[in-house]
Amino acid sequence: MGKATDSVTAAAVAAERRELADLFGTLTPGQWEAPSLCAGWRVREVVAHMSMGFRYPTVKVLGELVRARGSLNRMTDRLARRDAAAHPDTELAAFLRTHAHHPWKPPVGGLAAALGHDVVHGLDVTVALGLDRKVPEDRVRIVLDAIDPRAFRLFGTDLRGVRLCADDLDWSFGTGTPLHGSAQDLLLAAYGRRLPAGRLRGDEVHRFVTA
Repeated sequence: MGKATDSVTAAAVAAERRELADLFGTLTPGQWEAPSLCAGWRVREVVAHMSMGFRYPTVKVLGELVRARGSLNRMTDRLARRDAAAHPDTELAAFLRTHAHHPWKPPVGGLAAALGHDVVHGLDVTVALGLDRKVPEDRVRIVLDAIDPRAFRLFGTDLRGVRLCADDLDWSFGTGTPLHGSAQDLLLAAYGRRLPAGRLRGDEVHRFVTA
């Protein structure tokens, strides 16, 4: 299968944002306060972070990066915590719906990376909360096809000696000992997340699940 065109990917981005906005709008106060798969962030911080690129112009982002002494992780953490405290739940969810067609893209990776940002952070919420949301296959495939090992250091990903093998799609990545799971769970592993026990299988599974 060839890579998706920009128009197809843009439509997938908009659909993912609208669906996640609808889902986030149904969360209870307790779920908003629950931990996510992003270490140190509650669901609230994850959802706040998801719309950061829409709400902060480039000049503002650069200023915040200078304040964070050049650390992207420090900057995004500060903004996520600040915005999570400043906006009510309904507004945090609505940012995604309002900006469903926003052209924001990460510095590297283009539209496919923008879709990956939405899909992975959505899973950071739904998997942590035990919600059974299956991301549509066409969107998962776009993000899987865009996995770039050059970004692994940014996400703390270590796939050395491991081959990711999807049970529900004809897809694999890497070389070594097979790690089996659903495509969307393997996507989380590729982005450095540790998953709840029972979602992945393989001799090296201990490297990719929570203790």
